[in-house]
Amino acid sequence: MESKPLNGKIALVTGGSRGIGRAISLKLADMGATVCINFLKSRDSAEDTLQKVHEKSSESILIRGNVGNRKNIEKIFKTIEEKFGKLDLFISNAALGVFADVKDVDEKAWNLAMDVNAKSLLYGAQKAADLMTDGGKIIALTSMGTTRYVPGYASIATSKAAIETLVKYIAIEYNSMGITCNAVSGGFVETDSLKAFPDYEDIYREAIRRTPSEKIASPDDIAGVVSLLCLPESGWITGQIIVADGGFTLI
Repeated sequence: MESKPLNGKIALVTGGSRGIGRAISLKLADMGATVCINFLKSRDSAEDTLQKVHEKSSESILIRGNVGNRKNIEKIFKTIEEKFGKLDLFISNAALGVFADVKDVDEKAWNLAMDVNAKSLLYGAQKAADLMTDGGKIIALTSMGTTRYVPGYASIATSKAAIETLVKYIAIEYNSMGITCNAVSGGFVETDSLKAFPDYEDIYREAIRRTPSEKIASPDDIAGVVSLLCLPESGWITGQIIVADGGFTLI
């Protein structure tokens, strides 16, 4: 395999400046891709990520925008079209939500999770397809909360379940355009988002106890799986939910 297998490829990573998104941005740049790093709030974090990405891929850029807003999504893709004229890889990673039990989920919390997590994939995939004139790959990030109970995760998990269903529809309907679509479902990953869980300490201990290697995943572990799906050799994989949890769900 060539050392820079993604040379000439243009990638968009939403939420690409922190946590798993940052790791994905760095990994794709290391593989030769030009990375469009989407961010919303933390300019300092975004600039730091871009600086490190530039060491690997000098044409990479930052694009600020709220992917929970359809007009912002359109602006993000318009920027890519004007700058590069195409898109090869769309990584729908940005996620947001409010931790609450079912009885406490209100309309605002529900809409936030659906807009940022699920609708952003729908509208993003629509715009991405217009720029993937030579085919491409769409990869979404989801979680094991879609198949098992996680305390306080009701609205977020439901939005992730919507992502997993949508991935299958995109895979079939975009197949004729040479576009594949898959999702990566990570287990518990050591990020600021995990630390925001109400029962973080208990979750952390349980994750280590039930994972065969007795450790918790790093963002790089998930980025590695995403990068495999970006390779040309993964072209026969589409419509799949790839579970990357270190064996947690096997025990």
